[in-house]
Amino acid sequence: MAAPGEEEDVMARYRSPLVSRYASAEMAYNFSERKKFGTWRRLWLYLAQAEKSLGLPITDEQIQEMEANLDNIDFKMAAEEEKKLRHDVMAHVHTFAHCCPKAAAIIHLGATSCYVGDNTDLIVLRDGFNLLLPKLARVISRLADFAEKYADMPALGFTHYQPAQLTTVGKRCCLWIQDLCMDLQNLERARDDLRFRGVKGTTGTQASFLQLFEGDHSKVEELDRLVTAKAGFKRAYMVTGQTYSRKVDIGVLAVLASLGASIHKICTDIRLLANLKEIEEPFEKDQIGSSAMPYKRNPMRSERCCSLARHLMTLVMDPLQTAAVQWFERTLDDSANRRVCLAEAFLTADIILSTLQNVSEGLVVYPKVIERRIRQELPFMATENIIMAMVKAGGNRQDCHEKIRVLSQQAAAVVKQEGGDNDFIARVRADPYFSPIHKQLESLLDPSSFTGRAPQQVAKFLKEEVRPALIPYQSKMGGKIELAL
Repeated sequence: MAAPGEEEDVMARYRSPLVSRYASAEMAYNFSERKKFGTWRRLWLYLAQAEKSLGLPITDEQIQEMEANLDNIDFKMAAEEEKKLRHDVMAHVHTFAHCCPKAAAIIHLGATSCYVGDNTDLIVLRDGFNLLLPKLARVISRLADFAEKYADMPALGFTHYQPAQLTTVGKRCCLWIQDLCMDLQNLERARDDLRFRGVKGTTGTQASFLQLFEGDHSKVEELDRLVTAKAGFKRAYMVTGQTYSRKVDIGVLAVLASLGASIHKICTDIRLLANLKEIEEPFEKDQIGSSAMPYKRNPMRSERCCSLARHLMTLVMDPLQTAAVQWFERTLDDSANRRVCLAEAFLTADIILSTLQNVSEGLVVYPKVIERRIRQELPFMATENIIMAMVKAGGNRQDCHEKIRVLSQQAAAVVKQEGGDNDFIARVRADPYFSPIHKQLESLLDPSSFTGRAPQQVAKFLKEEVRPALIPYQSKMGGKIELAL
């Protein structure tokens, strides 16, 4: 072990892979100590500025001193103070006061710890959403381009993971996009619903501020409004305990968990399609799929998304349980839990969005494999069309139905018992009974005639719902993403 004070080898200590391996620098910074404590100092500045403007004896010199030292944080001193005081906020009050001796007396004036703690959390949550939303919009944009490109390409549909009626490659992608568009709306709403805790005091009554302003309620209300505006919020919660209601955290993590479910479904579909060899995620030139099986092309990006999405989905249980056990005006058993779950939820969402963007920018489609799978199943799906064509040609429906029943069962036996290809159409061609429609068989088996309105649905959906939803993020749509690992 390294001696106290010596720099330890970072490889000898656990580091969260969410930060060390996956997350973007922007999201990692958003939940960093520097962002947190720098925001604390800005909140102390906002409070002092507002108190001064409302008549408290705070000087311009004190304000200027605070402004000059917002990012001049002695983290070593703060750590030593916290070890001594066992109170993180007071440790940073003392550290800030040390470099602002003239302002020391008015730093944190009238406030409680949650003034900086909770308000900073709300700022960080808001900023976290602002980082995620353009990333989600980019994923939707890339998938929309893919859906548009393959809007007309027929593909075998599946229900219960059993062959069903045809769809198109683009239409299936629109199922993914629609879920993500719901997530985009949910994240926007959750961000916009966030309010500031504001200036509320130790149990939310604003008693300390009412005393500072000698019973002037209007000045206390104006103080709350001014600080809220300085922090970039339009509204503050009208009532709080010592903390803002922990139900707010439930709402935040619930929409992120829902995003996780969407991405898990999308990436599971991609993994299944990779097994079918119809669509694959990008695979780099020197990438190794397996240490033992050189031929393998594992969908590792989609697997990563599924793996982390499961973690994201479970995190909502933390704020649910925390909100349920907050006694009266607050208990401190929320603190350690929230340090973990709030940061991890945003970091995880950030990672899976970046990974899915990478996947969506390099999806590889194999049309011949898709066509072959259609050929294997389409003959059975075309039986009703064949019956209708025979009836139009003068045949008897019941006789035709029996003929097709026998031939289709013979073809199914070839597929299932002999492992051969579906030869149903060949049997129809060879049967003189069907000679009146032999020339129509090609058109009766045209895959595009089995996809219904799928191409039209894709065009209408992208034009009327998807593209308009992306307009606010248009300036942030450029640039492909490369994964670090």
